[in-house]
Amino acid sequence: MTARLPVFPLATVLFPGLVLPLHIFEERYRALVRHLVGLPEGAPREFGVVAIQAGWEVAPAGPGAPATPGVGEVTLHEVGCTAELRQVTELADGGFDIVTVGRRRFRIAEVDDSAEPYLTADVEWLPDPGGPDELADLLAARVIAVFRQYLSLIRSDPEEISEQLPEDPTVLSHLVAATAALTVDDRQRLLAIDDTASRLRAELRLLNREAALLRRVRAVPVPLAELASPPTPN
Repeated sequence: MTARLPVFPLATVLFPGLVLPLHIFEERYRALVRHLVGLPEGAPREFGVVAIQAGWEVAPAGPGAPATPGVGEVTLHEVGCTAELRQVTELADGGFDIVTVGRRRFRIAEVDDSAEPYLTADVEWLPDPGGPDELADLLAARVIAVFRQYLSLIRSDPEEISEQLPEDPTVLSHLVAATAALTVDDRQRLLAIDDTASRLRAELRLLNREAALLRRVRAVPVPLAELASPPTPN
C-alpha cells in the first residue's frame, strides 16, 4: 500500500526523532509550506526528506521527464524519512524558517514532478521495530560504551560528552547515526536498515572504524563537506 507525499531533496539524511531546522526561500518550497500550513486541523503536516545521491538540489526537468527517482539533474536515494512540521516563522520576504522532526521511514515507489510545483512521490512505509528485542538491548549497551569513547576523541571538553544517552535501542540507533561524523552514504545505509539490532551492529563497526582512524591521525576522517549536519538549503 502506497501513500502520496511531498518530497524535499537535501544533501543530508534525516532520522526519526531528530530535529531538522530549515530556511525556506525557493518559491516551490514556500508553496509546500503554505500547503502544509493550510491543511485541516489534525491532518499530518509532514513531507519526505530524501538525501541526494548525485547532482544538485535543483528543479527537475519539465513535465515530460520520467516520473522516477533521478529525474532532471538530481538523483535521489530510495529511502527517506518524513519531516513533521512543528514550528513555522514567516519572514518579511515571504520565506519561512521552519523546525521539523523526523517521524517515519519510507521507500520511494515513484516520483511525480508535474502534479505540484515541488516533487511528490508515491511511497511505501517501512516497518518500525515493535516489542522487546533482547539482542538489540545487548547491542545498545555496547554501542553506548563505544560511542562515549568515540565522543571523547572528537570533543575536547569532556563535559560535552552526553551522559544521558537514550536507553531505547531504536532511539539510540537513530541518535548515533545522526550524531557521529559519518558520510551521507554511511548514514543512508543505516537509515535503510529495517531492524534495530542490525542497525546497531552496523554502527558498532562504523564507530570502531572511525575511532581507530581518529586515534591514528587525530583528525575527523571525512571531508567537512560530507559531514551530515543539516545544512540550510541553497
